[in-house]
Amino acid sequence: MTLKRFLDDHTEGEIKNIHILPFYPYTSDDGFAVIDYKQINPDLGTWENIRSLAKDYGLMFDAVVNHISSKSSWFLEYLAGNSKYQNYFIEADPSLDYSLVTRPRALPLLTEVDTPQGTKHIWTTFSADQVDLNFQDPDLLIEMMDVLLTYATNGARFIRLDAIGFAWKKLGTSCMHLEETHELVKLMRDVVEMIAPGTILITETNVPHLHNIAYFGNGYDEAQMVYQFPLPPLTLYSFLTGDASKLSKWADSLDETTSDTSYFNFLASHDGIGMRPIEGILSDAEKQIMVDHTLNNGGKVNFKFNSDGSKSPYELNINFMDVLTPSTESDELRARKMLAAQVILLSVLGVPGIYIHSLLGSRNDYVGLEKSGINRRINREKLSYDQLINEIETGLRHTVFSNYKTLLRIRKSQKAFNPRAKQVVEFIDDRLFAIRRINESTDDEILVLVNVSSEDVVFDMNYQGVNLMTNHPVGETFVLAPYQYMWVKKSS
Repeated sequence: MTLKRFLDDHTEGEIKNIHILPFYPYTSDDGFAVIDYKQINPDLGTWENIRSLAKDYGLMFDAVVNHISSKSSWFLEYLAGNSKYQNYFIEADPSLDYSLVTRPRALPLLTEVDTPQGTKHIWTTFSADQVDLNFQDPDLLIEMMDVLLTYATNGARFIRLDAIGFAWKKLGTSCMHLEETHELVKLMRDVVEMIAPGTILITETNVPHLHNIAYFGNGYDEAQMVYQFPLPPLTLYSFLTGDASKLSKWADSLDETTSDTSYFNFLASHDGIGMRPIEGILSDAEKQIMVDHTLNNGGKVNFKFNSDGSKSPYELNINFMDVLTPSTESDELRARKMLAAQVILLSVLGVPGIYIHSLLGSRNDYVGLEKSGINRRINREKLSYDQLINEIETGLRHTVFSNYKTLLRIRKSQKAFNPRAKQVVEFIDDRLFAIRRINESTDDEILVLVNVSSEDVVFDMNYQGVNLMTNHPVGETFVLAPYQYMWVKKSS
């Protein structure tokens, strides 16, 4: 299996858990319009390959629970009039008012289809090829629980609930984060824990922070992990402005998680950099700085419809390294900025999720973008194995990949980076992102320093320790060059 061979041969134990994007047969959206939840795309492998990979690595599977492909057998049977499937999907009346419904994409909410009973309008939140499922139907609910159990019993240590916030529809509401949706997540957790104890649910909700963390549940009885969506745009904003104060203030506001829960941190993913999570944190003018940099650095912007009919930026589509650094800058600076940003990801409270193109030092994929016309393809390059193996031996890929692995080796050895270790934000200088991670059970402590600016930062701090990046002792005066980072382990 190609993926296992690469991990075994080139990551040397630094990576032990892997999120495999949807590997089911699909019709669009790079796997997120699933034809059959229980089948493996034959171009990618078999269930035997998945189970083999799961013997050595913890795997995350996608459960695309909000919608299914319009070419799935379920929807084709619905279109044919099969009574079993008539309530699997949500029929809508286009004459009613849907203006309150949250719209993640600037596409029609309803899609017209022909059935034996005549023309009907079907709810399609994301695209006409992604037909929303009706969790109010008991048979559909049972079907989807069976899908989750199929994943949990075939190698999934983690199950990512894709777009879960949209799952329940109720006209006259936003159809986002409804009470019924939270009850659905609770049920999913109960069912999975009964059959496969220890399986972890992760909710993917690209929304403002308070809505996002609500998926822990009031009694921490929903997801064990939630995506930390504000982190990517706030980290990006810090480097674009040379000012980490907004990121630091937000990090200081985070609640500690419980022994059974954790934040799932990330900077880049198969999707774009979401703009909704920074509502109430950054102003429109500050958001526009990121939009302008994205467009100036060769990226794209996806928009969403607002309830008043206007459009606003929903996500930035660009490789994270390319949005940090214009193409006119050197690869040395490009790699330094990228690695500094990744140190923030690897340091903050929670569990880091590293996008493969960040690990491998990829750039904007203009060929994929132009061939598909899909903005998200700019950061979804399909890699040739042999070409990749050659490229990680030299140049930009080598610089990023080899240094990233060094960071992972250091991090893995430090108990202060335990997901439950305490986080204390230090407000030293606006140009610095500075936190202390403290494992109170082992008395291990690390001071994290990242210079997000193009200026030298000099400050005095009575913190005796060893810079884990260089193994050199540090004293009272700290000097960080532009985009330099340090992990300083406190002397015992």
